[in-house]
Amino acid sequence: MARRSMPVLKHLLTSSSSTPTLRRSVTYMPRPGDGAPRPVTLIPGDGIGPLVTNAVEQVMEAMHAPVYFEKYDIHGDMMRVPSEVIESIKKNKVCLKGGLATPMGGGVSSLNVQLRKELDLYASLVNCFNLQGLPTRHENVDIVVIRENTEGEYAGLEHEVVPGVVESLKVITKFCSERIAKYAFEYAYLNNRKKVTAVHKANIMKLADGLFLESCREVATKYPGIKYNEIIVDNCCMQLVSKPEQFDVMVTPNLYGNLIANTAAGIAGGTGVMPGGNLWI
Repeated sequence: MARRSMPVLKHLLTSSSSTPTLRRSVTYMPRPGDGAPRPVTLIPGDGIGPLVTNAVEQVMEAMHAPVYFEKYDIHGDMMRVPSEVIESIKKNKVCLKGGLATPMGGGVSSLNVQLRKELDLYASLVNCFNLQGLPTRHENVDIVVIRENTEGEYAGLEHEVVPGVVESLKVITKFCSERIAKYAFEYAYLNNRKKVTAVHKANIMKLADGLFLESCREVATKYPGIKYNEIIVDNCCMQLVSKPEQFDVMVTPNLYGNLIANTAAGIAGGTGVMPGGNLWI
């Protein structure tokens, strides 16, 4: 039996070595399992959140997708995210969430930020690209904005020094900066992207944004096949609205990423149709 199979094996080896290797498309998300229905935590949220998440539910039902939803009625005016919701997300590993309203000025802290910190969802990823049938001012837009999600101005470390004087701290760490830079370059590598652009304001915030840039530069040296460049955030906004097709993958600190992702989404058609998520890998 072994002797009879050898010629076949040699033929397969010879043919495979002479045939060019085909590059299959790669995604950064794990492949589905055995097709058994999987639970997904669902938080419809506030504003248009229930409309958007309900549309997703209808699509999943029409596709007969092997998922079912564990729905929780959570709103932005609550003091905290209930512990059973956190446990559901940890168990299911996937959560479909509409936006949760955050009071302006006083009031409770943002439940969106609470979720990111509680679950260490350190990477926010938004893919902004032209959609067929949705006309926009610019063509050939395909931008992935990867934003550090746990520190920076969003750390919420602020206090009133004396009446009428408020101090707000911006926290940047080597660990979080390296972690988001590695995520951005790994995403670019696995998804056949060509360039990573770091967005910063290191000309003014020389220590904080300087540390972010230093971390990005160190990680960039480990990915020689991916072009790396840097751009100041105000110039970045101008370049986005005038020539967005020049950008590929963008990696940013927390606050800048919020602004850049929404600007890029608006250019490509609006935040309501651009896919994105908060991730932990």
